[in-house]
Amino acid sequence: MNAPTALSHLTPEIALREVPDALIEALKARFGDQCSTAMAVRAQHGRDESSFEAPPPSAVVFAESTQDVADAVKLASDYSVPVIPFGVGSSLEGHLLAVQGGISIDVSRMNRVLSVNADDLTVTVQPGVTRKQLNEDIKSTGLFFPIDPGADASIGGMSATRASGTNAVRYGTMRENVLSLEVVTASGEIIRTGTRAKKSSAGYDLTRLFVGSEGTLGVITEITLRIYPLPEAVSAAICSFPSIEAAVRTTIETIQLGVPIARVELIDVNTVRMVNAYSKLNLREEPMLLMEFHGSPTGVKEQAETVQEIASGHGGNAFEWASTPEERTRLWTARHNSYFAAVQSRPGCRAISTDTCVPISRLADCLLESVAEADASGIPYFLVGHVGDGNFHFGYLLDPNDPKERETAEKLNHALVARALSLEGTCTGEHGVGLHKMGFLVDEAGAGAVDVMRTIKRALDPKNIMNPGKIFSL
Repeated sequence: MNAPTALSHLTPEIALREVPDALIEALKARFGDQCSTAMAVRAQHGRDESSFEAPPPSAVVFAESTQDVADAVKLASDYSVPVIPFGVGSSLEGHLLAVQGGISIDVSRMNRVLSVNADDLTVTVQPGVTRKQLNEDIKSTGLFFPIDPGADASIGGMSATRASGTNAVRYGTMRENVLSLEVVTASGEIIRTGTRAKKSSAGYDLTRLFVGSEGTLGVITEITLRIYPLPEAVSAAICSFPSIEAAVRTTIETIQLGVPIARVELIDVNTVRMVNAYSKLNLREEPMLLMEFHGSPTGVKEQAETVQEIASGHGGNAFEWASTPEERTRLWTARHNSYFAAVQSRPGCRAISTDTCVPISRLADCLLESVAEADASGIPYFLVGHVGDGNFHFGYLLDPNDPKERETAEKLNHALVARALSLEGTCTGEHGVGLHKMGFLVDEAGAGAVDVMRTIKRALDPKNIMNPGKIFSL
């Protein structure tokens, strides 16, 4: 593997393109109050949850329809000005930053559930619908959408980054759950990919091309998704372990035995301590698995008993149940708040959050070596993982005014990703490439494959206006 130097890929080259006054005037003429050049609005749309800094966009267009998006893109294309789609701003790898300048298209007002086809188990939504809103809207049908990346992300953003999350071990990722899309291309044309049918052999799979493209090929304006019946019975459990290795071995054995567990989350002792302080809980401060089982009452009971037996064989103890919806919600809310709990544990810090994913059989090797490196570094960190599918996250908590800490954290990140790739894993299981992982994409996919991606990008976006400077450089 020809890995980049530890810090070579971190600071994207910012070559700002001019945004002509004529374009701003045209946008204001077309959109009126839906177009803002106020610095506070631009600044809000010029950053995400990453630690990168970049100038804000020159203007923000608040789209309220697909035609709004198409008109904004057409105007930007006329002036060869970059377009950056914006959902709720929860991405972690710099996806939303206007590194080459341009305009931000905010789709948060496109937040309607357009149709629910309960008989076919599909739903069609606009991109600004968030996952919590979607599940609230379809709850009365007895159905739910399972993809849960933690943050209350928008469905458009989740599609653009090919998100997954805590339920992926059973229900898959956005790749498996997006059936079709409506997309505004770089020329402002509106196209549709796919249908509501469960499968198709018709032509190129354009839906999968746009899912995970991070806004570099077009702006997603409508999404048709698979949805699922709410399980008859749901039960959650926590189990503490004497070591991370014991928790990981339990997970591996559970998956290899074919237990259809819905969620299995690893939380290390540092994170348990932070979560206890932030969420006012009294969890045992040891490495922990947080699990959830879906199915019939009998099936859930059998699954849980099997996992409890496996855990006991690896020293698992304090197996505790959370059977009521309120108890389960409290536990999962604490898990989803682990990022905020970690940041608050060191006031004034910034988190460099990274994720990798490896084959389940290599999870212990990758995770334990990475933990040892993080412990030796002296940098505070948190560790959580959707370990049922080999995916885990480190968050390194650093003083933003201390360059040495930043360098140490990035070296840890580099070593972690290099290790995952050496074990036939990926540089990012769900966060996406964005800015942070551009150098690693070449290591993972190879220069030839990245050149194919560039060819696709140039064909669909010849002026390079769709979220330029992300995934790979041209």
